[in-house]
Amino acid sequence: MALSIVDSCVNCWACYDVCPSEAIYESKPHFKINARKCTECEGDYDQPQCASICPIEEAILDASGAPMNALGTLTGIPPEKMAEAMREIQSR
Repeated sequence: MALSIVDSCVNCWACYDVCPSEAIYESKPHFKINARKCTECEGDYDQPQCASICPIEEAILDASGAPMNALGTLTGIPPEKMAEAMREIQSR
């Protein structure tokens, strides 16, 4: 049981201080999670604190590799609407 941080992480430090098990550490090019220390906040919180505060969608994955904060969960914009808006912006 452990979460992971992927390359889209921007090293904003938001997750670092909220991890109750001190499993998150600075690395290059992005933060990482020590799988031996990560408890997914079980016993401390209802949900993993790193994922609840992360400002980057799909940057933190659960143990099965699914994003903890999927596309659209932070912006409130469904992925298909975001893609449509980006196409419109890029065509200008």
